[in-house]
Amino acid sequence: MTGTLTRYRVMATVVGVLLIVLILVGMPLKYLFEDGSGAQEAGEWITTNLGVAHGWLYMIFLVTAFLLSRKAGWELGFTIVTLLCGTVPVLSFWAEHRATARVRAEYADELTPSAA
Repeated sequence: MTGTLTRYRVMATVVGVLLIVLILVGMPLKYLFEDGSGAQEAGEWITTNLGVAHGWLYMIFLVTAFLLSRKAGWELGFTIVTLLCGTVPVLSFWAEHRATARVRAEYADELTPSAA
């Protein structure tokens, strides 16, 4: 369970950060500044390149979140909310925190390192 949770948390964080940069930095720069300005060009670069990266990484996030949901035995509603929250800036961090807390509470014995 530890590896599955770690992969999910990494992907949730990466996708969340990229989404924030894309929506809260790239889009305003692209659309609020004059065409041809340095800020507008930076926004264009961010939305084009980070947009593509976010799209591909979001697909990986979906797979890792789905695998965690199956392994943890989440009900369909919890799984769908967790998957969809990856599309909303900042909300994705709340969903990751919520999912991690649930897994840690339900699988505390399995996640606790054993004394050798």
